[in-house]
Amino acid sequence: MIPKLFFGYFSVVMIVLSLLIISRKNPIHSILWMLVMFFHIAGLYLFLNAEFLAAVQLILYAGAILVLFLFVIMMLNLKKEVFAERYAGEWPVAVFIGGTMLVLILLALTSLTQGPLGSFTIGVVQADTHARAIGRALYTQYLLPFEVASLILLVAVVGALVLAKKHLKSYK
Repeated sequence: MIPKLFFGYFSVVMIVLSLLIISRKNPIHSILWMLVMFFHIAGLYLFLNAEFLAAVQLILYAGAILVLFLFVIMMLNLKKEVFAERYAGEWPVAVFIGGTMLVLILLALTSLTQGPLGSFTIGVVQADTHARAIGRALYTQYLLPFEVASLILLVAVVGALVLAKKHLKSYK
């Protein structure tokens, strides 16, 4: 009973925090709500006995990614966007798209069946550490997608540096 309450708490709070993130007018407030959500995600990982993922969640997302978001928001001039009317006339389209997505998600959830179990069962993960099991899966079975993701991130960083350099030249 208690585990279901904890899981219910984390899931409901994360949904509410997600709605707060996208509905705030001030982007700094959205970032702060996102920080609270990242801590709740880490708490959910701890609840699921995934200590390594909780640590990565806090270090990588709550630390590095959130600082990057704050840096980008501080670089932009958002005075006009903060005071402008938000969601002016897009409510009917948004409700239609949201309803369609909800129906598609519900259809996908009702048709889910459990597929074959992978090689990393609970017993294997408990015999090894979580970090070792994640590393073994990441660098053997999922090496190509991992490398592609790292290249995409590298291109994004280089693109951000190029855009920032052009932006800084315009100030001179």
